[in-house]
Amino acid sequence: MVDNWILEGLEALIRRYPQLACVEEEMIRAYEIMQECFLNKKKLLVGGNGGSASDAEHVVGELLKSFLEKRELNDRMKEKLAGVDQKLGSELTGRLQEALPAMTLHGNLAFSTACQNDIDGSVIYAQQLYAYGNEGDVLLAISTSGNSKNILYSVVVAKAKGMKVIGLTGKSGGRLAELADVVIKAPEDETYKIQELHLPIYHWLCMALEKKFYGGCSNG
Repeated sequence: MVDNWILEGLEALIRRYPQLACVEEEMIRAYEIMQECFLNKKKLLVGGNGGSASDAEHVVGELLKSFLEKRELNDRMKEKLAGVDQKLGSELTGRLQEALPAMTLHGNLAFSTACQNDIDGSVIYAQQLYAYGNEGDVLLAISTSGNSKNILYSVVVAKAKGMKVIGLTGKSGGRLAELADVVIKAPEDETYKIQELHLPIYHWLCMALEKKFYGGCSNG
């Protein structure tokens, strides 16, 4: 069951972006999958190409630190930090923030170039999924066409490892729509227009998750 404040936030988003009304159910389902992932102390992995790689970093950036809500460390962690080193630990308690575990599948230059040279560049994301992904984790796969080969390879690995997959794509959905557990199809055909709608979609997901875990709405 989705909390009323989640639905209210989504309704407000759709008032600003009425064209997203067609993906309301998919956005709720994506939120539920990510919520379950974090409740079970699992992690989110995010992959995309080009502008979608920047979107992947944007998503991770919103989850790893405060977005709209305060994320003060819990008392137990404060005590542990001070127990390691009183001065340094005390300094950290005022600077560290609670985080939802998320990571992108790009940026490891040494690995990426080695994989490109030694194996095949199209499996760079899949290889990292194989190394990092575990059952219960979630892959957020971003592809405006839904047909990016490296994204599709990573989805296959994720599913084989018992992960849930959320697809973020354009109107057609491509092959990604066939493989993902849920796919959010921004109702546009041109790449830049699709990406313009991806931003409010993942911003809402990040805001809803943050409010759930750090906005006084968490059940644990």
